[in-house]
Amino acid sequence: MTLTNATVRRKKGHSPDIADPLAARPALLLAWYDRHRRVLPWRPPAGQRPDPYAVWLSEIMLQQTGVKTVGPYFEKFLARWPDVAALGRASLDDVLRMWAGLGYYSRARNLHACAVSVLRDHGGVFPDTEEGLRSLPGIGPYTAAAVAAIAFDRRTMPVDGNIERVVSRLFTVEEPLPQAKPVIQQLAATLLGTSRAGDEKSRAGDSAQALMDLGATICTPKKPACSLCPLFEGCAACLRGDQESFPRKAPKKAGELRRGAAFVVTRGDKLLVRSRPEKGLLGGMTEVPGSDWRAAQEDKAALKQAPQLGDVTHWHRKVGVVTHVFTHFPLELVVYTAHVPARARAPKGMRWVPIATLEDEALPNVMRKVIAHGIGV
Repeated sequence: MTLTNATVRRKKGHSPDIADPLAARPALLLAWYDRHRRVLPWRPPAGQRPDPYAVWLSEIMLQQTGVKTVGPYFEKFLARWPDVAALGRASLDDVLRMWAGLGYYSRARNLHACAVSVLRDHGGVFPDTEEGLRSLPGIGPYTAAAVAAIAFDRRTMPVDGNIERVVSRLFTVEEPLPQAKPVIQQLAATLLGTSRAGDEKSRAGDSAQALMDLGATICTPKKPACSLCPLFEGCAACLRGDQESFPRKAPKKAGELRRGAAFVVTRGDKLLVRSRPEKGLLGGMTEVPGSDWRAAQEDKAALKQAPQLGDVTHWHRKVGVVTHVFTHFPLELVVYTAHVPARARAPKGMRWVPIATLEDEALPNVMRKVIAHGIGV
């Protein structure tokens, strides 16, 4: 940042004569947050205590998913299950159906298991410490710290992707991720603030959310608005001018392409589906029958894994392929279709469902693509 910009900032009220600028950062951050905090469905107005259930639900949904995508799902879940006890009494199938389309479906299974545990073992009340939260199914170090800080104001700093970016730039952390995570965690903890000078009352939750908001709105991955940042005068990367190069990241290894076939079978106005195994990728979700997904698999080998339906004498191959990218690998699926008479029975482990009610099924996005490619629904 140039001297001219720094001078402008000082005229706007950013004091250049702080004896210990590092010690001033938490207060500057909280002052900025009090003015510019984002309005989010799970965040109560300033001064109101957050609902631990809403905090936990949002944190699970926000793992690897953006705020705009999560918002509608969060509101649907809250309308259907307004508290953790209600969610704990729901069936896993209902939770998976409601989650369909949000991706990373292990989160939905963990969400349900955690709600069941809170209801059964804790009387429907979340533990208020990191240690207690870590004992719950599906809650790891980050989520435990986030819920403890935001919902219970425990003095701890959760570190998400936004905070990693802010801290790595602020302190020019040269070590690449993920190796740099412990260092970033320690540095982020130095930004925890209190209510006011000399007051030990924690504002850990606000400090964490302030850093998250700063990363989401100001300290963005590309073209960060450094001149608007409350911490820019002490930002090492900003002073060097290479802020967009942080955080450092080790090169990602691209997953090997997998190929397979999907079989879209209709019986009048019904579609043949099955449930995937509870454990593993897309566990418990609904799918049309399909082959294994293997690297370099040829179409003939995939076609041999078609479901055994005596009424099918010919599979029609649709033009083109369905593509989908999972976290660890890309996928290509050839789609075959067939129509069977009304008397046709579903093979063992499969079932017929009305096409008109497919929205109620726990179909992952890849299967919605397959069905749309196969029958245009």
